[in-house]
Amino acid sequence: MRKILLAGCGVALFAAAACTSTTKVSTVQPGDQKLSCAELEREFVNLDEVMNEADDNKGVNTANVAAVVLFWPAAVGNYMDADKAQDLVEKRRTHLMGIYDDKGCSA
Repeated sequence: MRKILLAGCGVALFAAAACTSTTKVSTVQPGDQKLSCAELEREFVNLDEVMNEADDNKGVNTANVAAVVLFWPAAVGNYMDADKAQDLVEKRRTHLMGIYDDKGCSA
């Protein structure tokens, strides 16, 4: 009985490790209006990195393969989590681009 319990715990632990978590960003953050043009440009680079992370988490990777093999709903969850992160990145990018344009940074 103890072996079955340990095996079950091992599978559960492996399944939990099969889940990925993509960085989420807040669309509007305190101090956004005070960012300089250079700080806004750095924020755009950071957003690109989060978007790339989300792309990686949506694709074929070790966690997603393990999720499909052990617990397919985890793979769906990984995809949806990454999709939500990408949506937040796009909303933040739009928000910051408005500030960027208002400050005349693109000139």
